[in-house]
Amino acid sequence: MAKHVLIVDDSQIVLNLHRYILEEAGFQCTTAENGFVALELLAQDQFDLVITDINMPRMDGYELTRKIREMDDYKHIPIIIISTEQEAQDKNKGFEAGANAYIVKPAEPENLIMNVNMLLSAA
Repeated sequence: MAKHVLIVDDSQIVLNLHRYILEEAGFQCTTAENGFVALELLAQDQFDLVITDINMPRMDGYELTRKIREMDDYKHIPIIIISTEQEAQDKNKGFEAGANAYIVKPAEPENLIMNVNMLLSAA
């Protein structure tokens, strides 16, 4: 059975791109346009990994990551942040929030797939 990935980004183009890359690699993907929708989906379904942007309306990726880490069912789920924010302080903030990996946009397809596979095999 394919691993289920939740992709969270306020850009429909990015959602479609990441979904395409991961579905071509054999993953099942669900998308959410912001952190609130992502939390609703996490409560309704079972996911194996979360990919989130940082800059989103209503709830940024840092807050979403922290909230996921507070959920009993998802305390240990792999989380990848993919963002245009590339400063060391942004990456540190992502890891402090609970992310397992941080990728700077645009994500190279091979790098994205490698990180997803690596984190899922370690989970």
